Amino acid sequence: MILVIILMICSMLYPIVIAFFNGVKANTEVNSFPPTFLPKSWNWDNYGKGWHFIDLTKYLKSTLYIFAGNMVVTVIVLGLASFSLSRLNWRFRKAVYYFFLATLFIPPTTYIIPNFINLKELGLLNSYWAFWLPAGANAFFLLLLKTFFDGINNELFESARIDGASELRNFFQIAFPLSIPIFATLAIFVFGTAWNDWFWPSFVLNGDKYPLATAIKRLVIDARRLDTNIKFAILTMVMLPPVAIFLIFQRFIIRGLHLGGVKG
Repeated sequence: MILVIILMICSMLYPIVIAFFNGVKANTEVNSFPPTFLPKSWNWDNYGKGWHFIDLTKYLKSTLYIFAGNMVVTVIVLGLASFSLSRLNWRFRKAVYYFFLATLFIPPTTYIIPNFINLKELGLLNSYWAFWLPAGANAFFLLLLKTFFDGINNELFESARIDGASELRNFFQIAFPLSIPIFATLAIFVFGTAWNDWFWPSFVLNGDKYPLATAIKRLVIDARRLDTNIKFAILTMVMLPPVAIFLIFQRFIIRGLHLGGVKG
């Protein structure tokens, strides 16, 4: 088992290490055959050239705007919806639950065009609402939150209701604080989607509003007059922030596992 884990680690680290080493090589060495693993000379100025080739901070702001809006919608819209499915008794609750469950079997590529047409008719193209609005209809996140809310002791909510607390107060003062681990997990998913998605933003955004992934695809990867070593330097800089985000939020995930394993 340890050997398998070591092989998995090597397979996952290899692309990152190769990108880093190619980012400090000379361009002729990157394009040489047979390829070399370690650089013969360390050209750290490649990262400076890559930083000045593309304004990463401008496109990073667009990515963070998308992430922040999606996270707010996830907490408020999906959080309240999943809480109502889990803790409120209303007609057709199970039917709505199974409806959302059935949508998970629909391939996402089948509703790209309908989503684009809807956003166009609403006048939301080239707007961040083209990301924030669909984020409120993520069935996977909804069902994941509902499952977590189902595991919270119902006596906490009943006690709060006896004291006169409303359902909104139950959510924001009881359910939400106890659900920080699951929301931290969703934050990693939401950030990863906002950071890596370039296809959908290339449809609904243009120009200065491109997120980082779309800008990298169009201005770096598709660039014909940019040296390969500079491309690898830029790609290495882009790969580091998601790793940092995971290291920040992983403690909440571990805490959530501990909370889920302790009963009584």
